[in-house]
Amino acid sequence: MRAVVQRVSRAEVRVGGEPVGRIGRGFLVLVGVEPDDTEADAAYVADKVAGLRVFEDEAGRMNRDLAAVDGAVLLVSQFTLLGDCRKGRRPSFTAAAPPDLAEALYEDVADRLRRAGVPVATGRFRAEMEVELVNDGPVTLLLDSKRRF
Repeated sequence: MRAVVQRVSRAEVRVGGEPVGRIGRGFLVLVGVEPDDTEADAAYVADKVAGLRVFEDEAGRMNRDLAAVDGAVLLVSQFTLLGDCRKGRRPSFTAAAPPDLAEALYEDVADRLRRAGVPVATGRFRAEMEVELVNDGPVTLLLDSKRRF
């Protein structure tokens, strides 16, 4: 499972021009699911996102997590994170999980974050979405559950 985590001052996702998810301070998290991902991959991503200490403390150091700043997560499924651009000009998406598995694990990440006490808003799975954000910093991090050791 791959995730792009962006620290934001605000973010919103719209479907058909209508807002379906919105947060203030926190993380916009784009998630791509691979065919061999399991609940363990979802647990890894959720745990990392909930615990990332990238918000500034009184000394200006990135030392606080979401809970310390009353932050939230806007979680958006994005299969294009698994796009392979090594050959030709058109990406291959064969490394992306089938929709049923991807949706289940995407929802699992959201549920795990909620159980950790993180407020979570989501996009709409398999919908054409517009994502708007104000990247704070900017701070952008990459997580890959297959590259954790």
